[in-house]
Amino acid sequence: MVRVPLTAGRISKVLLNRQFSHGLRTVTTAATASNADPSSVPEERNKPFPVKLHDGVFEGYKIDIPSMSIDVTRDELMSMYETMVTVRRLELACDGLYKAKKIRGFCHLSVGQEAVAGGMESAITHDDSIITSYRCHGFAYTRGLPPRAIIGELMGRQCGASKGKGGSMHIFAPNFYGGNGIVGAQIPLGAGIGFAQKYLNKPNVTFTLYGDGAANQGQAFEAFNMAKLWGLPVVFACENNKYGMGTSAERSSAMTEFYKRGQYIPGLRVNGMDALAVKQACKFAKDYTVKNSQPLLMEFVTYRYGGHSMSDPGTTYRSRDEVQQMRAAKDPIEGLKRQLMEWGVANANELKNLEKRVRSFIDAEVKIAEESPFPEANYETLFSDIYVKGTEPKNARGRSTLEWNNY
Repeated sequence: MVRVPLTAGRISKVLLNRQFSHGLRTVTTAATASNADPSSVPEERNKPFPVKLHDGVFEGYKIDIPSMSIDVTRDELMSMYETMVTVRRLELACDGLYKAKKIRGFCHLSVGQEAVAGGMESAITHDDSIITSYRCHGFAYTRGLPPRAIIGELMGRQCGASKGKGGSMHIFAPNFYGGNGIVGAQIPLGAGIGFAQKYLNKPNVTFTLYGDGAANQGQAFEAFNMAKLWGLPVVFACENNKYGMGTSAERSSAMTEFYKRGQYIPGLRVNGMDALAVKQACKFAKDYTVKNSQPLLMEFVTYRYGGHSMSDPGTTYRSRDEVQQMRAAKDPIEGLKRQLMEWGVANANELKNLEKRVRSFIDAEVKIAEESPFPEANYETLFSDIYVKGTEPKNARGRSTLEWNNY
């Protein structure tokens, strides 16, 4: 046996290969990973037809993966496509407003990740709950907020979801608990929402979303432990967009198979660029957690085109070619669009008209948000909206002059 000495160059090469193989995400990220026979697509818009998912869209850990066959209707597909187009147009509008200095402070966009929000919402009901991090605008929209409430909040206007006093990272809607600015803070909060659902005997689930950058937070593992001990109907879902701020998952995490991080909790890795795979996975996750009263870990393999936030160009830690390749070959919206046309669900003109309608809609919502006034700069505004109306104490703590009667 001949031993080859490890020179500095060979050591670097070995470490690089180990890093690459360790961080390899084996689930496909193809946006067109589903197939359907055009002849099986009915004329009726609300009649289901079968779609076969690609064999590589799921990986399971201590659990059988979901069925590779999903039934959908033409209306469901068109609704999903419209939702994803609207989320992207909404965030592109926010991008422009930020660059025009009409949005200040922090602003984190999810352009490229629309299949997660679109697919998830199509699989659950508004009685289920979602809580996520600061990359929250798409989920706020799918949960029912009008774009003006989201855009207005980013601009600090009174029409905003939090009356302009919360900003980009603090947006709430019915059964949508933010928008949380502290990395990983939403994970134990999500466990608490799941506890409430179980305590109240509700047949619902909480999807607790976080990024790969938050996956190493200690509070995540504390929440996993409590959820398992108490049998909570919570889906802990990691949106692995490959980069936590400016650091790749491979450089920050000793184990990048985030769906296995629950150890004693089953996990599921999902192609987060295919909206139909996300839909099937989320339906499966809800059924599992509610039926078994047990948590589940999920990892959505996805990608963000922009930087971590608007202040990050996003090209200092990755190449422009990498981003362009993902945009060209694996865009979730373009992938679903091709499928809709190939399967005969809609033609190019129908989809083009839909996109024009969405663009006009978002433009109108932006105009409404821009015309909305800023909150008044006074103590009454500062100390209002802290309590649910009707439950306010007479005085603010530590004060004897500020009355709450008008709020």
